[in-house]
Amino acid sequence: MKKQVNILFLIGSLAWVLLPSCQLDEAPYSSIFTDSFYATAQDAEAAITAAYDPVADIYGGPAPLLVADFSADQVYPRPVVGRNTFTLYNYDPNYTTQKSFNRTFESPVNIWQSCYDGIEKANWVIDKVPNTNMDATRKAQIIGEAYFLRAYYHWMATKNFGDVVVKTSPSKSEEAAIVGKSPQSEVYVQIYADLELAAAGLPDYSAGLVKGRASKQAALALHAKAALYDQKWSIALDKAQQVINSGVVSLMPNVKDLYDVTKEDAARIENIFAFESEGNPAPSRASQITSLYGPRNSDGPEYGKTSFGSIFVYPSFFDSFDPQDARRALLDTFYVKANGTIVHQNAITPITTKGVLCKKYQDPISPSGTMSNIPILRVADVYLVAAEAEAQLNGGSATAYGFINAVRNRATLPDLAAGLGKEAFIDAVIQERAWELFAEGDRWYDLTRTGKFLTVIPAAVNDVFPERTPLPKHKFFPIPLDEILANPLLVQNPDWQ
Repeated sequence: MKKQVNILFLIGSLAWVLLPSCQLDEAPYSSIFTDSFYATAQDAEAAITAAYDPVADIYGGPAPLLVADFSADQVYPRPVVGRNTFTLYNYDPNYTTQKSFNRTFESPVNIWQSCYDGIEKANWVIDKVPNTNMDATRKAQIIGEAYFLRAYYHWMATKNFGDVVVKTSPSKSEEAAIVGKSPQSEVYVQIYADLELAAAGLPDYSAGLVKGRASKQAALALHAKAALYDQKWSIALDKAQQVINSGVVSLMPNVKDLYDVTKEDAARIENIFAFESEGNPAPSRASQITSLYGPRNSDGPEYGKTSFGSIFVYPSFFDSFDPQDARRALLDTFYVKANGTIVHQNAITPITTKGVLCKKYQDPISPSGTMSNIPILRVADVYLVAAEAEAQLNGGSATAYGFINAVRNRATLPDLAAGLGKEAFIDAVIQERAWELFAEGDRWYDLTRTGKFLTVIPAAVNDVFPERTPLPKHKFFPIPLDEILANPLLVQNPDWQ
């Protein structure tokens, strides 16, 4: 007998229909269905699978890449379908342009809604699965996965919106569903608590782990990165070192292999947690990122079967690479058509004669959708978190140099220049993060958490976007107006009021 799960969810996209007043005596759907669900191991597995689904919802767009990367200084969009609003900082709390072009799935609206959808689903797992009749070891792992996901979704929300709703119980009633914001400091406290519980219940990474599922190292890596953002340097360093010293994850020898669609299984030893794109079987949980980065008119077969020429790299960022840097090969100033014709830089795109292509999301083999995964937490990222945290505590120590040089050496670069002072070393780490993690939705948060966006972004211009003027309020995106109208306890960020 197939069981149906209808869970009352009132945080995201809440809509009301006013009916004539009458007396009703009915049990809510949440009680009817959740009391009979979660009874078996099969139910628990279905519930945790559902809790992962919002990861696909946001990365299918993929909103976490587009809103962050278009706002930063590495890549820029072809100015169509409202994508230039993030590059020019002319979006509004209603995200009017995104709605007009039916592009909310590429916007912070999707991030907010998906995060709270995921938090709600994780909360039901945490609430119900402890009483499920199933194998105790697997039960602990499922609960650990739910704590990891709840932490991840809260972290995704707070790094984009600042003070956000902290939700730690399922919406069993309307009263339980309507929750106000918490200060960002309290959001991080909840994230840390969840990640401690996640790490205690999750298995170590192994090649046999179901792809796309969290491991203990994923929980530790997220804990380290969240603590870095929260300037809890000792915690960030400790958790990062636990990942690095685990013996079960490591840097891949060749950085290009991380983005080779035929080597995704091997790449999971570094891609600790990723959006695992699946073009088939239906229903597809693929991302459009490959089609956005490839040349227009599906003109470059090595990039993908279908591509639109929608995202390019700032020439200044391309020029910032050392020519010997292996990561520079993930960018290109020409491509080859199916007939062997070389398309040179001045003809890559009609919007500029200085087009630069990104090759991180190539998928030349998949007939539909894309199988190119999107990294979320990588070992190289963890090394750089450790380098920055160590430097914040002890300056440019030998230990700090060891962490950053591991990443540089893998990129075929020499060791970082010796003798840098604390601030110069930290700046070098931030720059190394830019070269290592470009086009992975990371750079914007490095600029905002350090306050550098106000000085860096005005210099990140080209002939397509010759002027860019972010304001202090752009550090965080405005909470979508529809969410505020739906939740009487939810208040807009002060800078956006």
